[in-house]
Amino acid sequence: MDCIFCKIVKGEIPSYKVYEDELILAFLDLNPVSVGHTLIIPKEHFENIKDIEDKVLFEINLRARELSKVLEEKLSCEGISLCQNNGLGQEIKHYHLHLIPRYQNDNLKFYVNDEAKSVLEETFSRLKDN
Repeated sequence: MDCIFCKIVKGEIPSYKVYEDELILAFLDLNPVSVGHTLIIPKEHFENIKDIEDKVLFEINLRARELSKVLEEKLSCEGISLCQNNGLGQEIKHYHLHLIPRYQNDNLKFYVNDEAKSVLEETFSRLKDN
């Protein structure tokens, strides 16, 4: 397998680890979008959210909460954005969760365009009515 994250787990590629246990590894992103940008990955290869085991997904989310608190405390950021891509937008086909520290005036944009917003509002409205 030629997965860069699997190679990081095996120690074949260096990383700056911030957390590790038997199931998961967290390390600083090589191309951060903000100071402290961290990735959390399962040690076992899962391509995306559709095939990751529930237990591993749960553990990743628990660590995300803990690491978010540490990042906010140590880096004095004002918030944390969590981002996880599947399919289009997923550059590395190994499940990973981004923890992106947010700072005042960081100019990072996470938005939904007007067309998508309209579709989502209509869908949620129908779900609420049922």
